[in-house]
Amino acid sequence: MIDLDPQQAAARHWFESLRDRICAEFEAIEREAGSDAAFAYTPWDRIDPSGGPGGGGVMGVMKGRVFEKVGVNVSTVGGTFEGEFAKSIHGAGEDPRFFATGISLVAHMANPHVPAVHMNCRFLNTTKRWFGGGGDLNPPLPIEEDTADFHATMKAACDAHDPAHYPRFKEWAETYFYIPHRKVGRGVGGIFFDHLDGDFETNFAFTRDVGEAFLDAYPRIVRRRMNTPFDAADEARMLEWRGRYAEFNLVYDRGTLFGLKTGGNIDAILMSLPPRAVWS
Repeated sequence: MIDLDPQQAAARHWFESLRDRICAEFEAIEREAGSDAAFAYTPWDRIDPSGGPGGGGVMGVMKGRVFEKVGVNVSTVGGTFEGEFAKSIHGAGEDPRFFATGISLVAHMANPHVPAVHMNCRFLNTTKRWFGGGGDLNPPLPIEEDTADFHATMKAACDAHDPAHYPRFKEWAETYFYIPHRKVGRGVGGIFFDHLDGDFETNFAFTRDVGEAFLDAYPRIVRRRMNTPFDAADEARMLEWRGRYAEFNLVYDRGTLFGLKTGGNIDAILMSLPPRAVWS
């Protein structure tokens, strides 16, 4: 068990409460579709190489009629970075000790007209303390109404704090969620932010609003599209696109690397991978 200071405890509590509300909303969508699918929760513990308490987390996965596979993970871990990896982490170059708590979500949908989605919010402590996160929409068959809705909701969350946030974090998402070897973005973007290490309360409030914006926008988009008819060509496009998503997460995603380098739960780290995909 990791001893938490008040800031760490507040962040952890909010990430877990956001998980509970997101999962409840996703299960409600399944019930609306006539499915009794529900999340299965698997707790896991982390062993820190330094011998101290390593923390752990809970992996939540649901496979249903609307959500072919959705994972919502929360974790609170700490310890010491091993080897050269510390130098790649903000504030850890001189002291490899760290603390991290956060929520990570990826949904792969059964209907190709419902966009897949990724969302992450996190609070990390090294010699610095900062928040990071964001959300991005990943439709196999993009629909402008959905893209505009998602971006408008994220923009409103950003604008409530700083008008400069949305253009900066939108561009950051476009740069980060890019597949260099394919020369394409992995979706239609969203926002991405990292290393917000100023005032805790200010940055925590912004991070909370990003999570609330996701909970507002994405279920609305799912309900709008989940009953849209689709054909074999639409499904083939979805499966091919999922291959691109898998390539990004395995080759470029920093969250995947962080989990693997810090001894996280392998199943939870790789829950972002789609249940089906093709490479043609």
